[in-house]
Amino acid sequence: MLSSVMASPKGSRSQKMKLPIFTRKGTLEVPSPTEKDWSKDDEDDWVFKDPDQERDSLPQPYRMINKMVNSLFDRSWEIIEARDTSSKAELHRIQPTIYHPLREIKLSTTPNCMDVSQDYVFIGGSKGFSIYNLHNAKQLYVWEKLKVDVISILATDLGSEILIAPVDETGIVRLFYFYKDGLYLIKAINESEDASKQTTCIKMEISKGGNFAALLLQGAGDIWLDVYKLPKESWIKEVQYPQLAVNTKKKVRQQLQLNTPDSVPADSLDMDMNISFRGDVKLSLPVQIMKIKPPKPITGTTFKSPLEAFAKIAGCRGLGSGQNHYIKASQWEKREAILKATYKKYLDGEWEPEPVSMATFYFLLPSRVIPVPAGVKRSPGLACALGVHWTDHHNFFFYSLNRTLKDKVGLTLGVVALPENCFCQSIHFLKYFLVHKGQNVYPEGSVKCHMKCVVLCTDASLHLVTASAIQNSTISLLVERPVKYLDEAICAVAPVQALPGMVLTFSRDGSVLLMDVAKSQIVCSFALPRSYSLAAPWNPVFVVSLYHPCFLLRGDHPDEIGSASKAEDIPNSIFYFNFEDYPLLENLSRNCTIPQASILDHPTFARALPLEERCEKFFQKSIQNLAKYKVKEEEHWTRLRRYSLLLQKEDLKK
Repeated sequence: MLSSVMASPKGSRSQKMKLPIFTRKGTLEVPSPTEKDWSKDDEDDWVFKDPDQERDSLPQPYRMINKMVNSLFDRSWEIIEARDTSSKAELHRIQPTIYHPLREIKLSTTPNCMDVSQDYVFIGGSKGFSIYNLHNAKQLYVWEKLKVDVISILATDLGSEILIAPVDETGIVRLFYFYKDGLYLIKAINESEDASKQTTCIKMEISKGGNFAALLLQGAGDIWLDVYKLPKESWIKEVQYPQLAVNTKKKVRQQLQLNTPDSVPADSLDMDMNISFRGDVKLSLPVQIMKIKPPKPITGTTFKSPLEAFAKIAGCRGLGSGQNHYIKASQWEKREAILKATYKKYLDGEWEPEPVSMATFYFLLPSRVIPVPAGVKRSPGLACALGVHWTDHHNFFFYSLNRTLKDKVGLTLGVVALPENCFCQSIHFLKYFLVHKGQNVYPEGSVKCHMKCVVLCTDASLHLVTASAIQNSTISLLVERPVKYLDEAICAVAPVQALPGMVLTFSRDGSVLLMDVAKSQIVCSFALPRSYSLAAPWNPVFVVSLYHPCFLLRGDHPDEIGSASKAEDIPNSIFYFNFEDYPLLENLSRNCTIPQASILDHPTFARALPLEERCEKFFQKSIQNLAKYKVKEEEHWTRLRRYSLLLQKEDLKK
């Protein structure tokens, strides 16, 4: 009977049918052994499920493939949602006005670096550098005699002359003197005939006006800073009277063999100015005045008495460096033993070698903090000190440029602590400005004891630092660290001296923005033509002119870079932007200076005046107020007299 039922088609059909089931909502749990602990569930806690809609578990490897496909779909959907959110945010975000370049300078070689001085553009590239006219973009001269590329170039205005300092890939610095239509090679400063003694220039700075130069050099495992005084007064005499500086034939022949440039056809130059290389004239060499090494590690004292240590820091020189102390070597050894015993578990193990100490240095102008020594002729705009900071030290050292000194000075204008986890990447000093009637302006004349600078941190955040001798130093956040859109990270910053309180920011996404640091607002943006882009947005090639309201930016053609067979075939261009030709900026650049008489009532300037001037100003203001009071008093008595006379006349009539 049982077998007949199982064999019948009806019985088999009934077996294949899946009956509906009731399933408990949520996760299943093991019930308590005692009935009194059972929960009194409602009917809503159960749900009806159709067994035909249930899915069977896939076997391997299809189960793994299914997970990968689902994960791919999920990630794709997340990207779609992120792009949709970004596009919606872009629509709601206020887009700044976009300005395009006014002129294009097409080049035959790849420009690695460039600088602007007076009316000339100096572009470093393959095997040398070239000179262009800033206004008509015509090539004036090409100096190409190197076997390597020029990776950095500085051009400093000396008045009627220009000092050019290109640095090649091997780290050799050459000084050129450009006067009228002549180009003179002064010296390859750190070039050595012995390759084992060759040093590499890591960084170079030239003071404003070209009186001093500082080179950060590295060689034989050491690093140091060489400071030179540049004899520019002798150079101008030597080029004006070349018969006083002509070399012997032997030296001329050797000079020409080493440094004579490849001649450029006259038809390729600007016929208005034909520059020639003058290898037969030898100019005076720079004079080294200082060699600054990183501070030595603090060790036990060599002084025999505290008075001897105090005598070393007479006049505050050397104060704060940590070198002049009276702690014996035995005390250092005991402290070091205690430290190692306390933090043994953290100190044990392999340690990475400490990086070489690098230096950041600036040429500083005279001020109340750094006065000019007595007997030294004071010239406006002439640097009087060199400020140096080493990466593994917290001190900022000042070195006098008026005499050869190795004494350190521990005075500072202000100490500002950056926010937590913010490390300084670069500092950009701004020409001091004020906000007068809602507009950024430069005070007429020199400003003392006031400083503003922009600090770019390693996390791409941007800060404005204001320091003053009469107020506490302040720091304000201009741009936050990008969290969601990492392509908006700022890579480079450049102050725009033609526009008070303005800086250019360059981001990883290739955007170039002009920011007003006083308001922390974007004024406008600059963009290359559609077919061009920044080849390396994280390291853009640009220069902002100190003498003209313009900046230059390198642009590459991405479509033609891949199709070019040789580097010479790649189209390279430099684009010219002029601030005065854009509606939003033309008034800012032309009306950017205001007389100090118009802003003497500004609280910042009022507190910065010397005590005698403040008292004089207060006395004059008091006299003016008293004079106004006397005038009003006299007017009051005059009215009373007139009124009394009228009354007397009325009485007489009666």
